Amino acid sequence: MPFTGKATYSAGSSLPELMEDVSDIISIVSPFETPLLDHLGDPQRNATSTVHEWLEDSLLPNTDSIQDPVITSPLTETTFTAGNGDRFRVGDQIQVLGSREVMFVTGVSNNDLTVVRGYGGTSAENLVDDSSIRILGNAALEGDDAPASRFTSRVRKTNYTQIFTSSVEVSGSQIASKQIGLSDELDYQKQERLRELIRDLENCVINCVSATSSPEGTASTRRTMQGIIPFIQTNVYANGANGFPSGTGVGSDELTEEQINTALRRVWDESSGSIDTILVGGFQKRRINSFITSSRGYDENSTRFRDLVSVYESDFGVCRVVLSRWVPQDTVLLLDSSRIDVLPLTGRSFGFKKLASIGDSESGQVIGEYSVELRNELGHGLIRGLSAS
Repeated sequence: MPFTGKATYSAGSSLPELMEDVSDIISIVSPFETPLLDHLGDPQRNATSTVHEWLEDSLLPNTDSIQDPVITSPLTETTFTAGNGDRFRVGDQIQVLGSREVMFVTGVSNNDLTVVRGYGGTSAENLVDDSSIRILGNAALEGDDAPASRFTSRVRKTNYTQIFTSSVEVSGSQIASKQIGLSDELDYQKQERLRELIRDLENCVINCVSATSSPEGTASTRRTMQGIIPFIQTNVYANGANGFPSGTGVGSDELTEEQINTALRRVWDESSGSIDTILVGGFQKRRINSFITSSRGYDENSTRFRDLVSVYESDFGVCRVVLSRWVPQDTVLLLDSSRIDVLPLTGRSFGFKKLASIGDSESGQVIGEYSVELRNELGHGLIRGLSAS
């Protein structure tokens, strides 16, 4: 067969030239969505150092507890020990949580309080160790000197930036060749690696932990950010533990509406945070959807079955229910999204950095550096240890 200069595939000298029939659509099924990052939105500022810090403050507390296991006369005792005596002043009116009795503080010595029982005609009730005390307010004497000043100290919180990177390398021949479904192989590879890195960023924002030693990073220690779950330390609720209600149903640890309401109320009790996001994985999302099962109604013309809860509204806030596959399946996160930011280091948002070509190829890396700022962890909550099967 004579040379014609054509680049064709021939199954025989008598057959016409054939053309491959390949769709120009490239389909991807791998998960890469980032619902939490989409929900939080872009931050209004950047991190300016690899060690990112912010300040938190609090008001003087107006609650404490009785820490006195040897109260001899619970109904008449006028001196008892509190957990933190420095929270009280002479002239405070105090009340044990759940009691109608008001007591008046007449003396404070270290952690020991001296009080008038049944103040203002209220009826005395038994004092019980480990009961919570609420300080109603202080009554000052007319014309008295100014009281000793009291204040809180601002606390510096810290997180670290984490570098996310992936390499791209395409040969000169690949760049020159005509590709099915795309016009630029190098650009396509950039997009693919970027999708992977943003996916990993959301996963790290939720789950990652910082190194216990040299978290700022060294030549041999990789710097990792602290994620949302490790940050939440106060309002952590386990099924059936510390007075938190147990689940009901097939397994005794299945998520219930009572548990979500209890957790929301406890966060509300502890802080002024406004929970507006319930972040869950697939299994717990189905459990939340089941809350409405018994209240659904359909008429005879209904042809659509709807089993979906996207917003949960309670006395303690209106919460959007966000489904993320990166949340552990036994966990429910209760978040105040106004107190969470995912920040890029200045000039280090995800981008492509071209590298010098050593041979017959174009190479570079997609790189970005980010940290998460979770302010006032007391304003967030976490339920864990739930059934996930």
